[in-house]
Amino acid sequence: MRKKEAWLAARLDFWKPLIDPIQAVPENLRWHYRGKVCLSTQWDRNGWRFGLIKRETVIPIHGCPIHTQQVRLAVALFSSALPPSSLFPLVYYAHSGSQVTLVVKSAQMPEMTWLDEALKNRLKTIGVDGLWLHLHPAAGKKVFVKNTWRLLYGTPQSTDGNGFIYGPRSFQQLIPALYERAMSNAETFLALGPDNCMVDLYCGSGIGLTRWGRHCDHVMGVELDGEAVSNARTNAPGAVVLRGACRDRIPQLNEWAAAQQPDGRRLLYVNPPRTGLEPDIIRWITNDFKPLRMAYLSCSAGTLCRDLCFLENAGYQIIRISPFDFFPNTLHVETLVLIRSPEDKP
Repeated sequence: MRKKEAWLAARLDFWKPLIDPIQAVPENLRWHYRGKVCLSTQWDRNGWRFGLIKRETVIPIHGCPIHTQQVRLAVALFSSALPPSSLFPLVYYAHSGSQVTLVVKSAQMPEMTWLDEALKNRLKTIGVDGLWLHLHPAAGKKVFVKNTWRLLYGTPQSTDGNGFIYGPRSFQQLIPALYERAMSNAETFLALGPDNCMVDLYCGSGIGLTRWGRHCDHVMGVELDGEAVSNARTNAPGAVVLRGACRDRIPQLNEWAAAQQPDGRRLLYVNPPRTGLEPDIIRWITNDFKPLRMAYLSCSAGTLCRDLCFLENAGYQIIRISPFDFFPNTLHVETLVLIRSPEDKP
């Protein structure tokens, strides 16, 4: 925690007085929480290794205490059940909630006799809803490509504890109670109302869209991943959801915003990847959409600092910076920033 605090203080030094203490969960919830993992795999004479790769060697972490019990049981199961790499060229093991994906470096279906009824029953016992095979002949630094997904067992989607559906590629925040706290803080600050115009960029599977839609009649989300877009449209049926890179949907965003209540407050929530906001999106925020209030959930303090500088140069005011320990017992920390337009009078 001290390292996380020092990292944030160094990267966000200009706004240090605005940084809250890191919000975390009790000690008993800081282990066995990670149900979203992507592990490298490697076969040697001792069998399969699932873990982290360093200098072309996979360091096995089969019993990692940060992973959920389901992940640990599934890794143990597959590491012993899968045939050698000559028959099954496994490159990555991906686990998302209760969906599992085996990524193989092949364009053809590999040998599959290992997937018998006994193994399927064991998967069911540990709570795996769906098992996928992803044929990816060029698998390397890139884990997934668009096509060649085959469902080997179970159902293509799962439902989380709050009733939201997700699939094998879906991103999910790992500490639900902490994520709820962060989203509640954003919701309170945004102060949504029926006539507001609310945009959610990088909206994922639509969990935020559902929340905004409880208060606001005009909600739009943008997301790149096709699976996430499909889930968002189901999870938040009242929202308009566009698929594509946010920068490529600026014309549609402008057209949609112009068609809403002319006097309605414009509000924005963004949760970008580590690369932060695209330059075109920064310009769209400050020159076109001009939200009165904005909440920015960041997973990279470095790109967050860059984006906050752009926003402040455009006249926006940083109100509060709240770090959240979504990844306990790792060096990673995420940060919610509340931002106000110069036109928004306190």
